[in-house]
Amino acid sequence: MDPVPVPEPEERPAGHGRAAGTSRAAVPAPGVVAVAGEALVDFVPAGSPGLFEAAPGGSPANVAVGLARLKVPVRLLARIADDLLGHRLRAHLAGNGVDLSRAVRAAEPTSLAIVAVGRDGGVEYDFRVQGTADWQWRDQELASALDGGVVALHSGSLALTMPPGADALQRLLTRARQAVTVSYDPNCRPLLMGAPEAVRGRVERLVGLADVVKASADDLAWLLPGRPPEQVAEAWLAKGLALVAVTLGPGGVVVAARQAGVLRRPGRGVTVADTVGAGDAFMSALLAGLQRRDLLGAGRRAALRAVSAATLEEIADEAVLAAAITCTRHGADPPTLADLAAGLPVA
Repeated sequence: MDPVPVPEPEERPAGHGRAAGTSRAAVPAPGVVAVAGEALVDFVPAGSPGLFEAAPGGSPANVAVGLARLKVPVRLLARIADDLLGHRLRAHLAGNGVDLSRAVRAAEPTSLAIVAVGRDGGVEYDFRVQGTADWQWRDQELASALDGGVVALHSGSLALTMPPGADALQRLLTRARQAVTVSYDPNCRPLLMGAPEAVRGRVERLVGLADVVKASADDLAWLLPGRPPEQVAEAWLAKGLALVAVTLGPGGVVVAARQAGVLRRPGRGVTVADTVGAGDAFMSALLAGLQRRDLLGAGRRAALRAVSAATLEEIADEAVLAAAITCTRHGADPPTLADLAAGLPVA
């Protein structure tokens, strides 16, 4: 498959029109995508047995970095600890161009995830999250979350299921539904979420608040065992969603939209270093693809629901490519816009 064509950043300059005297209309500045949720530290294997590297992580934080690298203006709504690991998280996020103006400087410590990588590159997680910063949200900390040109709000993963702050984030999504595009990724972590029965109702309510939902085949196998991804996608569309994507690892993705119907796109063959952050890279590229096609914002909801099969395939292919590139790298290291334009190296 040829590299997916992706516009270069200079074709959509942020905040600038063309020079005076040119015949084209000025290009408006793209709207901001806000991402709400955890920013934690992953302890990932560092090569030698028993050695680990502390790497910035957390699904929402990874999505924010991925969006920034794809030249989408992005704001992270996170509670980041005022400790050494929290300082490292802030430096990583700000260094990648993520707006932290509404991130909370939290008194609680940084959350930790310990990562084990299997021979096939698949990963397992253990967590140290008791009393840590990410889960202590209060409504007043989110009061201005959607100010300043926000067109979309993405959330998901642990912060939407971990008490006591999960309810405050859910109220933010409920409020956001009236003003912006809402996207959601359950990104299930059974070790912290308990039995699927404990979170299934909450996940279904969050799906009902969203315009766009991305889930993985592993999420569905745990939450809704025995149900094919196509069936789940159709059921979620019936709840009012505009777009559903179910990632299938090397098998590609099932994507569905109101007008386009249910489609399946192939995966990309790569040598896998590990799969850390691959789903987050997919989510970033999915939102970036919608942004580039002017499909984000409450005023574009009808256009999003009417997205054509051809456009949906293009966006899905870009997102699959982003995930594949990430799998060739160690840790959550999503591609830039230039990486996407270059595609995968020829084997």
